[in-house]
Amino acid sequence: MESNLKKQNKYLRAKERVAELKKFYTSLIGYVLVISMLAALNYYTNGWSYMWFLWAAFGWGIGLLFQAAKAYQWSPFMGKNWEERKLKEFLDEEEKNQWR
Repeated sequence: MESNLKKQNKYLRAKERVAELKKFYTSLIGYVLVISMLAALNYYTNGWSYMWFLWAAFGWGIGLLFQAAKAYQWSPFMGKNWEERKLKEFLDEEEKNQWR
């Protein structure tokens, strides 16, 4: 029974991860299409004399980077190793306090 529960948990985590990746890819496609259209509009209106579409590309790009980091589980400061160390630290602290 416990093994079945572990399999379900793994399946649910994998399903959540696939959903995050799907959201990221959808956002990436939207980003490419919209920024391309803005670039074309920018060129049509002023012929690159002022490339204002880059402001939109930069702002949206920052958000897209954060979404990619979440989708690919990239966290250089608080990654999986950090979580495991903190969990162990808190569990050890709880155990120590329990015997006092």
